[in-house]
Amino acid sequence: MARDRRPQLSDLDVEIPMGNDGVGLTLARCIATAALVAFLTPQSKAQTVDVSGRYQCAQAKVRGKVIPCKAAPLILKNDGRFELRGWEGSYLVNGEWVELSDSLIKTRAKIKPGHKIVLRYYGKHGLVEMTYERRVAEMGKTALS
Repeated sequence: MARDRRPQLSDLDVEIPMGNDGVGLTLARCIATAALVAFLTPQSKAQTVDVSGRYQCAQAKVRGKVIPCKAAPLILKNDGRFELRGWEGSYLVNGEWVELSDSLIKTRAKIKPGHKIVLRYYGKHGLVEMTYERRVAEMGKTALS
């Protein structure tokens, strides 16, 4: 009847060492997985740039024609709120865009080099492009930059 029994590992009375090969392979797999997860995790670009400040209208284009700009300033506050011609709401920086919104309206403006924000919209005279520039004070002087 002893012959009908399957051989067991304990029957050999031999230890099988795991060795460092199994541990190294497992560690390499863990490191590779962690690197892959870190690489594939999307990076949020929201609120990476501080654009808060007072922006003066520097230029306006209506139907592609530049006209003198007499618009009210665009004010972006540190707390994520904005003011523009009596319109108040919140803003969020998303990459190269500033998203302006209130409970009814949502629009976005492009962030340009030199502390500029360009807002495009369709008004009663067609496509309007407003370019706002932030005033930066340096060493007692106020200048456009």
